[in-house]
Amino acid sequence: MNRGRLFSSWGMVSLLLALLAGTVAGEEPTVHYRLLATSRTSTMANELNAAAREGCRFEAFMGGGTLVPGNELVAIIRRLPADDAERYEYRLLATNRTSTMEREMAQAGADGFLFRGQTIYDSTFGGREVVVVLERHAGAPPRRYQYRLLATNKTSTMERELQAAARDGFIFLGETVAETAFGGDEVVVILGRPGE
Repeated sequence: MNRGRLFSSWGMVSLLLALLAGTVAGEEPTVHYRLLATSRTSTMANELNAAAREGCRFEAFMGGGTLVPGNELVAIIRRLPADDAERYEYRLLATNRTSTMEREMAQAGADGFLFRGQTIYDSTFGGREVVVVLERHAGAPPRRYQYRLLATNKTSTMERELQAAARDGFIFLGETVAETAFGGDEVVVILGRPGE
């Protein structure tokens, strides 16, 4: 039995029960979530930034089929406490070409955006795309980041490329495994390091 998994499961159950106990007792929950869902990546970018201006922060997202209207990007955002002065802004990148994603991520890193998540999404206009969400503190001097994107359909090749990237100081940020227009069934890995 995996004790770490058991502990984390019990820890999550305890947290959930504590939150429910507060709600049942008539207290306001301390965490407020919102769900954003749209079939257009440009709309999701606009909605993320509008919510961020209202004091929300991105938590996670995924692309996939929903009952109505079909394929959507679904994001979970969390409202920051009222006394939290931090504000964020978001950039959403979506493409089915490795070279385009590398170029756009390089620009986002130079602009101070930090990787927050990625998914595969069947968009109405772009087809099957890798979608990436990046975040930066609004109004703060940007800290620069460098990104490296690896895409291959051979796991042995990916392992060698990951080791080479690690030697260059890059750390793993996220991966997707799916059929993409990058080249069929592929592992797409994004790595990053602080910029110079």
